[in-house]
Amino acid sequence: MADVTVISSSIVRPQNINQSSSRTKIHLTPFDLNLLYVDYPQRGFLFHKPDPETQFISRLKTSLSTALEIYFPFSGRLVKVDNPEDNTVSFYIDCDEHGSSGAKFVHAESKSLSVSDILQPHGSVPDFMSHFFPSVGVNSTKGLTEPLLALQVTEMKDGVFISFGYNHMVADGASIWNFFNTWSKICSGGSNDHNPLKLRGWFLDGISFPIRIPASETEAPSPSQEVSLPPTTKERVFHFTKRDISHLKAKANREIGSGDMVISSLQALSALLWRSIIRHSGMNREEETHCKVAVDLRQRLNPPLDKECFGNVNILGVATVTVGELLDHQMGWAALQINKMVQSQTDERYKTFAKNWVRNVKISKTGDGSPMVCDSVVVSSSPWFDVYGNDFGWGKPIAARAGPGNSISGKLVLFQGIEEGSIDVHATLWSHVLVNLLADIEFLENVTIT
Repeated sequence: MADVTVISSSIVRPQNINQSSSRTKIHLTPFDLNLLYVDYPQRGFLFHKPDPETQFISRLKTSLSTALEIYFPFSGRLVKVDNPEDNTVSFYIDCDEHGSSGAKFVHAESKSLSVSDILQPHGSVPDFMSHFFPSVGVNSTKGLTEPLLALQVTEMKDGVFISFGYNHMVADGASIWNFFNTWSKICSGGSNDHNPLKLRGWFLDGISFPIRIPASETEAPSPSQEVSLPPTTKERVFHFTKRDISHLKAKANREIGSGDMVISSLQALSALLWRSIIRHSGMNREEETHCKVAVDLRQRLNPPLDKECFGNVNILGVATVTVGELLDHQMGWAALQINKMVQSQTDERYKTFAKNWVRNVKISKTGDGSPMVCDSVVVSSSPWFDVYGNDFGWGKPIAARAGPGNSISGKLVLFQGIEEGSIDVHATLWSHVLVNLLADIEFLENVTIT
């Protein structure tokens, strides 16, 4: 076990809390509420260690307070309202100046670990990494008592790891990365003159807020419903260079032939990973397998939302085929199935889903999927999010990692790589699947082992 010791834990509130208290509460949409049992997503950056004379911990906390003034929903709290007259409950985000509002800031240290212990050869992820993230084992429902945003700064011998965990009902990946980009700019001495936060607005006509959920849908699973311990998972970071990505995209488009469809780099990469992982999953040919991809809907809605719009404005699209179909066809065919699924995520489909969800509320108690099955890959985050632009005043990150939240086999977290045009994939897989994948010549010829 890593010797990560917590030095202090505190709550950082918006700089101007009186101004924050005037903001209205935020009602939650079906897409927010559907994430009630999803773990807090966790991400982190590795930096070289700054000069202690810079008092960087104090600077981080002061600038965080300013950033929370702009991104005030992260300093709010989740509120549950019981409606006994119809045995339902409702949720909203309260952004006023209750004493429990604010973000959690953890300052920790590890005197024995160094940067090289994290940056292990061939993308190996050491087991101790879970100690470098906050909100481990916390899901969205815990937002009733836990801060909606938690941050941890862990000092090592020659480095610093800055990580976060956040309630997914409040925001999606685009919003949390916009927050971090703003925080780092403020901390590094950038301008504090930022535009007001653009909330998503209520485009879901015909749905009354707050949405009432049957109380039974918010009850934790009983012990009899709990499953046995899942197989052991291992993590690995796969690096794809700009050349690797270009090759995959060209190959996928060549395989589907001429036509109106154009396979993107991300679709080609997702297809490679889907086929490669399922090939070693042990599934039967007749079974169905799924590729789940988070799709940003801001520009797909009618009218479209601003790209900087804050909130949870994405949907988990699902491409489904049989194992036999996936493995009998080439990578280009798999990429085409993903492409068609992404294209189908329209304004009409989004709003129809929301209206149907309200009529018949069903919330998955297993978050992104069951840890007992390996029939899916879940592609989350995006290589377009600005990771390496987060300079807090002592240099840019040298690596990015995902935390242990939502760790099912097939979880694939995508980061932009440190070299322009490259992509890192932080994969969580059953141990035997990873062993077989690392011996798969077809897969290895498309990835760069560092």
